[in-house]
Amino acid sequence: LLLLWRRRRGLWGKVEGARQRQERSLVQMEMAARRFREQHPSVNVVSILTLPLPELSRKLRDGSLPPEHVFYAYVGKALQIATETNCITEYLQESETQLRKAKLMGKPGLLYGVPVSIKDSIDCQGHDSTLGFIKNLNKPAAEDSVVVQVLKRQGAIPFVKTNVPQSLISYDCKNLIFGQTFNPLLYTRSPGGSSGGEGALVGGGGSILGFGTDVGGSLRFPAAFCGICALKPTGNRLSKKGIISGVIGQKAVAAAVGPMAKDVESLALCMRALLCEDMFNLDSTVPPLPFNEEVYSSTQPLRIGYYETDFFTMPSPAMRRAVRETKQLLEDAGHTLVPFELTNVDYVIFNFCIRGIFADGGASFLKKFKGELEKNSTGLLLWLAKSPDWLKTLLSWIAKPFSPAGHQGSLSQQLWDSTSTPLTASASPPQEFCHQFIAQWKKLNLDVMLCPMLGPALSIGYPGKLSVAVSYTMLYNALDFPAGVVPVTMVTDEDEEELKGYQGYFRDWWDRTLAKAFRGSVGLPVAVQCVALPWQEELCLRLMKEVETL
Repeated sequence: LLLLWRRRRGLWGKVEGARQRQERSLVQMEMAARRFREQHPSVNVVSILTLPLPELSRKLRDGSLPPEHVFYAYVGKALQIATETNCITEYLQESETQLRKAKLMGKPGLLYGVPVSIKDSIDCQGHDSTLGFIKNLNKPAAEDSVVVQVLKRQGAIPFVKTNVPQSLISYDCKNLIFGQTFNPLLYTRSPGGSSGGEGALVGGGGSILGFGTDVGGSLRFPAAFCGICALKPTGNRLSKKGIISGVIGQKAVAAAVGPMAKDVESLALCMRALLCEDMFNLDSTVPPLPFNEEVYSSTQPLRIGYYETDFFTMPSPAMRRAVRETKQLLEDAGHTLVPFELTNVDYVIFNFCIRGIFADGGASFLKKFKGELEKNSTGLLLWLAKSPDWLKTLLSWIAKPFSPAGHQGSLSQQLWDSTSTPLTASASPPQEFCHQFIAQWKKLNLDVMLCPMLGPALSIGYPGKLSVAVSYTMLYNALDFPAGVVPVTMVTDEDEEELKGYQGYFRDWWDRTLAKAFRGSVGLPVAVQCVALPWQEELCLRLMKEVETL
């Protein structure tokens, strides 16, 4: 008992140290911003903060806007949003030195002088990548991840790291070290996850360009919940070297690193900057595919597939309306829209995605939590992983009669089967399903696809209870297709009224809980997903731009 008490005291000491470091970071930001205001009282900070990224970067590169004006404007705004939403875990103080060095660069890069925010799990030299785990505290990264190295070579200035949920396997944003991050649009709502700190900071205007990762929707949930844009590229289009993953070794679902910003043009500029020789030289596993300008800027009409539901998670009225209205606008603009019939989504999500992520019966997932103080952020998944095999079998047997094709049967029966394979034999991505999906796509002769995106933002605490609702996003990690999110509408009183009749497809506990989580959302943003075939990020961005413009 004494040993246990001493150990727990030691862990709490580490947590306290990290919280003090976070507090010091905010104080440093406040001092830096105040010092700048006192030295440059005539600088119009508001006009800098309202500039879209393409225009801002142009002014920085042609010298009409000094980089320090932009940097300290964003430090001040980021501090305000961090105070309101608890999204920043650490200020990268060396960014001030980098700012001074940037002026001595030769030809300015595409992102010269642009302050950028970085998700906790993306390595920045000299700083922790915690994933919300105490065991990862005080273990600073030895070097920058490739993405951060390329950003710096393009002149960008990484200035803060942002909060994540413990383990990253969640689409909320809370951990024991840094606490809960709040949605900047409505503090009772989740900002989404696992790139939730990025979503809150970019959504609140405290960062003009942020970077996160996505293994089941972790870029797309925060973007949709916070009313901004994000792009999840094909898994290997951008380097993942130096990016820490939530579950080691899983191959079933393709993780990706990608950008988040207020508009699509900013995402395109970011991809232009990253897809350069530096990226391909620093990580030779990344295919040397530069940004295809011709595809992105084409004005040819598109053939667009679309669907309103995946027949697994019933869309909220606002989600359905978002797809319908966008479909109509695209048709009116001269594009051809073709209905796409989705099948077997539940089978793919559970048999390939979730079972693939936890292919060793959840052993490596559980190992991450060993010795941690609090383990409730992943709710049901963690509880099931910890259950002995006999209990998993019993649960699947009990659940089967009540929900033969539904959420319960799938979760309990398929998640952690007692005959789980070792990690090396991790359930491979659903190749057969992927080939069928592409065959259907080709048969309809599609360029791109328009799909629903879960929304509006769920109330805090609900994502942990609703892991089944990742079906709309995780599908495209399983297929490894590029997928982006664009906000298109807001929840109306009519949507709210219609929600009263929401029952879901299985009318089970999950469906009832999701209906509750959607309630009281009038005025919150709702997005759509835009999808393209693997390696077609430019085409995906082209559809996103079209949707945004319309």
